[in-house]
Formats: sequence, structure tokens, C-alpha cells
Amino acid sequence: MTGFSADEIEAGRTLFAAGWHFVAAAATESRLPPMGATEIAFAGRSNVGKSSLINALTGRKSLARTSHTPGRTQELIFFADTRMTLVDMPGYGYAAAPKTKVKAWTDLIHAYLLGRQNLARVYILIDARHGLKAADNPVLDTMDEAAVSYQVVLTKADQVKAAEFAARVAEIEATFARRRAAFPQVLATSARTGEGIPELRAAVARLLAERGVVS
Repeated sequence: MTGFSADEIEAGRTLFAAGWHFVAAAATESRLPPMGATEIAFAGRSNVGKSSLINALTGRKSLARTSHTPGRTQELIFFADTRMTLVDMPGYGYAAAPKTKVKAWTDLIHAYLLGRQNLARVYILIDARHGLKAADNPVLDTMDEAAVSYQVVLTKADQVKAAEFAARVAEIEATFARRRAAFPQVLATSARTGEGIPELRAAVARLLAERGVVS
């Protein structure tokens, strides 16, 4: 992965080395914490690796709870340091859950995306082994509607052969070129090996610097 200078990589490392702590868990729109620091959210299908990625970014093994059971995260989980807030969103597209629960998660995700003015970017996590699925489209449509900046982060990139991975990236980039709120660059990561984690940190640091949050 290219496109970041050594200074940006270091800025990202420093940014995420701060003291992270749990802030709130919201299962309904009314329970969302007050808007404050700039928020960076992580969304994706169930079991795509959102919690594992947050733990890898912050260097904390158990900041975000991980599980091999799809649908385990049923709330918006907020973690903060002094300069920004990370948001672990409920996984979507988990058909095995009761329909009423799936609707509640979906409504919460869409309400958050449409109403959070301090939300700087949503990182859409896509399992590199499987690529985009139909379940991703409603959330992408909502972010386009709300003009929320979003970017694809491929997870589990270490589990895909190089040729297949290149084809997957090309497919995603072509799809997202047609979406008005999408940031064009695809980032690739592996929470297991650490691949791409410094670059994702640098991407967040660059975004916050552009917004004047960090220098």
C-alpha cells in the first residue's frame, strides 16, 4: 500500500497511541451520546472484523469486544481519546437474527449516518475473500444520500491470493467510482498480521489534519 509519507505514518502511530476508553453504547437513536469530538465510524457486514480492526488500530487487545458469532455487536459502541471518537457499528446483513432485531439494528445505523454532523468518515469494511455483497448497498445508499464521506477497507487481506486480490480491488474501485460520497482509494488490512494498519492510521491522521483537528 502506498501514498503515505514516513511523517504521515508516524503521525498516525502517534494519533492512535493515546489513551482510549469506552464512552457509551447506544441501542437506539435516543441513547446516542451528545455530539462532541470528530467521529470516525467502522461499518460492515456481520463478522467482517470491525472490532478486531479497532483493537489493531489502537494497539489494545480487548478495547472492542470480538466474537466469532455473527451479530454479536448489537449497539453503536463509542471509544474516545482526547481528539477523536471511534464508533464500532452493528454488523448488517445478518439474516439469522430475528427480523425485528435486524430492523432495529438497520434503523439505528441509518439514523446515525443521517444525523451525525461530527461524523468525518465511515470506513466500510469488506471481507477481502468475498467482496461487495447486496447487503452493503442500503448502507452505501444512505451515506450517498447524507453526503457522508466513506472509504472501503478490505479486511483479512492476508487470506487472499495476489491475483484474486487485485481483481477484487479493481471491481470495488469501479463500483465506487459511480458513488458520489465514496473516497476512491481502497485500503487493505489484516488485523492478524498487522498488514495495512500503519497506513490506515495514517489515512485517519491525514483526514483529521485536513479538518484542522490535528496539526
